[in-house]
Amino acid sequence: MAVVSKNHPAPELVRIRRALLSVSDKTGLVEFARRLSALGIELVSTGGTAKTLATEGFAVRDVSELTGFAEIMDGRVKTLHPGVHGGLLAIRDDADHRAAMEAHGIVEIDLAIINLYPFEQVLTSGADAATIVENIDIGGPAMIRAAAKNHAYVTVVTDAADYDRVADAIEANAGSIPLRLRQELAALAFARTATYDSAISGWFASNLELEAPRHRAFGGVLHDVMRYGENPHQQAAFYKTVEERPGVASATLLQGKQLSYNNINDTDAAFELVSEFDPGEAPACAIIKHANPCGVATAATMVDAYRQALACDPTSAFGGIIAFNRELDAETAEEIIKLFTEVIIAPSVSDEAAAIIARKKNLRLMATGGLPDPRQGGMMVKTVAGGLLVQSRDTGVTTAADLKLVTKRAPDPRELADLVFAFRVAKHVKSNAIVYARHGATVGIGAGQMSRVDSARIAASKAQEAASSLGLAQPMTRGSVVASDAFFPFADGLLSAIEAGATAVIQPGGSMRDADVIEAADAAGVAMVFTGMRHFRH
Repeated sequence: MAVVSKNHPAPELVRIRRALLSVSDKTGLVEFARRLSALGIELVSTGGTAKTLATEGFAVRDVSELTGFAEIMDGRVKTLHPGVHGGLLAIRDDADHRAAMEAHGIVEIDLAIINLYPFEQVLTSGADAATIVENIDIGGPAMIRAAAKNHAYVTVVTDAADYDRVADAIEANAGSIPLRLRQELAALAFARTATYDSAISGWFASNLELEAPRHRAFGGVLHDVMRYGENPHQQAAFYKTVEERPGVASATLLQGKQLSYNNINDTDAAFELVSEFDPGEAPACAIIKHANPCGVATAATMVDAYRQALACDPTSAFGGIIAFNRELDAETAEEIIKLFTEVIIAPSVSDEAAAIIARKKNLRLMATGGLPDPRQGGMMVKTVAGGLLVQSRDTGVTTAADLKLVTKRAPDPRELADLVFAFRVAKHVKSNAIVYARHGATVGIGAGQMSRVDSARIAASKAQEAASSLGLAQPMTRGSVVASDAFFPFADGLLSAIEAGATAVIQPGGSMRDADVIEAADAAGVAMVFTGMRHFRH
């Protein structure tokens, strides 16, 4: 049964006479307390916060004076008391609440400045389970929620970024805070505790390997507000989660204007793809357009990897996103600025390369400090009408040892290396995906088609266009290998690839007509291997 409200109207202004300060992160605390003290506001505090303020010379009242009870159990119990929560939750205009406060010696708390134990930071630090659990805050969220619920009379501050705004408001309103600000801060407070609890519940689910917990919460912290979303009439913002994974969310923007919604989506796709290739083995470059690769290559040098990736589809690469698995060097930077590019992302950037890219002031340059591990798990979330689709990240990585030969002819060593390369690229191409590759570089990509045979034909057509633009006598698909992200349901897709010049094929297998497809490959003298793993990407 729902609780019935007494419908006391919230006052427009509330005088701030007493503030409770209980913070784990003490950034900006002393200056904020100084401004509050100068306004004649009584300071009440707890534990380490009280010691910090007392050391700075503030007159501070310990919370135990309000509760009549000392902190116990290593500080686990100190604010969970009617002396605190009564002061936060009391409806000031309610006679019964007033009488209860007087009967029990409860004083009003008008301003609550509270931030939480650093659970998220401890979670990502590699701490053991006991330490992680110990950093679950109980009293803090309880006080924040109490103050936020009673925002008609109480102001709650959970972020140091709001200290100046609150102090300015008190000074501008003769010691009071307006309702609108109290409402805004209450909204922030509930979002903060929700995000905090989502990190805790997510950790438990992960630690206990619960694949589908009954309730699933997700939270994030605002990183940037976009000018618009995919289209100008859509609103968008970028939120960071607790996941520690090098990429667009963790990257430093070294130069260039703010990334757009589409830039972020494409940059993430590019960096995740290029991270499939071990930087210790060879430099790799991926060029992305609309979340699909238009060229990927590995080579002996970074600049050669870029040139070969660009050669796959130089038309589509215009205005694209370029990702590298190693530090961006000067020679490669000189090549890149010859073409209009939206974003470059790499683990690091040499000083010489940064100076070269600076000639293009609008070109966004990002350094991540590392590469994500393609085998590292994590959750992926997609919204649908009325719900969320949640799945684990595609961590499948296929090696030569995983392949099953199904044709009479086996791939030669060059074909085998290219098959593994092509299948790793296909993992990052929108389904239905077809990828032609030769000598560690893509030479034709077909993405997002309703039929696999259309993807094969489009990839071959794009390869023909690229050959024409490069002045080649024939497309680079001649003598290439081909990868399919899922099985060939019929032999027609395979035959299209063979017609384009593919001599070896990699695919998951598993079709009812596998035998027909294998027979077609054998008839053409083509080598084919099965992976047993599908990589649909929608």
